Amino acid sequence: MTSVVSARNLSLTFQTNDGPVHALKDVDLDIERGDFVSFIGPSGCGKTTFLRAIAALEHPTGGTMTVNGMTPDEARRARAYGYVFQAAGLYPWRTIAGNIRLPLEIMGYERADMEARVENVLELVDLGGFGKKFPWQLSGGMQQRASIARALAFDADILLMDEPFGALDEIVRDRLNEELLSLWDRTGKTIGFVTHSIPEAVYLSTRIVVMSPRPGRITDVIESPLPKERPLDIRDSAEFIEVAHRVREGLRAGHGDEL
Repeated sequence: MTSVVSARNLSLTFQTNDGPVHALKDVDLDIERGDFVSFIGPSGCGKTTFLRAIAALEHPTGGTMTVNGMTPDEARRARAYGYVFQAAGLYPWRTIAGNIRLPLEIMGYERADMEARVENVLELVDLGGFGKKFPWQLSGGMQQRASIARALAFDADILLMDEPFGALDEIVRDRLNEELLSLWDRTGKTIGFVTHSIPEAVYLSTRIVVMSPRPGRITDVIESPLPKERPLDIRDSAEFIEVAHRVREGLRAGHGDEL
């Protein structure tokens, strides 16, 4: 397997008016090509900070990180990843197709290529026929699917997702979890996914990275024994419950380190 993301002794400290905030400390992690890696931990543990460091939106203050063998800044310029934020972040004055097309316009794609890519990703996220709608005409779940389509439009190998379903109700979240697994299977992308939900992390992931409270450290990396085909009712299986228990224990252990 090839490491898409590699972090060694990675630390990141923010300087604030109240003094330094140690967001990450001595993080070692490899994400392999085709992995679906979820990051879980308490609020403020550095999950999102680590994802943002991959995307060169934050810059480590210690250690090293490579993305596709490059620095994160080089990988950003090489368009190595798409990024999906917690909120869909769609421009209300643009149609759904217009929102998805925006990064392609910025990157200078030819018009015919842009239109073909937009149609392709709309179908990929089950929004075919909705390109001419405006964001306010779509449900929250559909808006988030449009946000995922926008991140997929330029076909980057890596998809970074920062708690994209956290604000959705459980029924919509379950459906989008199923759709995301299907999309991952069809595209073969490498996915880094931040969540606060133990069931979501266990259901989606090939590996689950459990993080401690600040300063964020990795307390466990759990390899999932679940098959690639995962109907929702797999969550009732003994294997699923066992992995969820290990995640829960890892979270407790991380809190114990702080006591």
